[in-house]
Amino acid sequence: MLELGFKNLGKDFYHDDSSFTVEFPGYDLVIGDEPMKPEGKIKHGQFTLILLSPTQCVMDRLAAFYHWKDRQSLQQAIMVAKNHPVKLKSIEAWSDKEGMRDRYDFFIQQLKK
Repeated sequence: MLELGFKNLGKDFYHDDSSFTVEFPGYDLVIGDEPMKPEGKIKHGQFTLILLSPTQCVMDRLAAFYHWKDRQSLQQAIMVAKNHPVKLKSIEAWSDKEGMRDRYDFFIQQLKK
């Protein structure tokens, strides 16, 4: 990444010519405070891309909304939930464990609009 002109800050890499960052998270997936196992993968030759399920994606976006009050992440969670099958009961149970029932209820209210 450095050879491509990126600068790194911890696990994140930034480039002056891009508004995107590249993140290399740790080996274990944790969404909020809960360890999870990614539910999908795509293999291409010798490479394997590990994927979140739509439900896990919503949880990830809601974690940013819950813990950092990131409204853009809330909108992203809503977009995923409206366009892909998600397990709302799983998201609800996870939200309760995160201690964020009130924000989950707000998410559901916004999702129904």
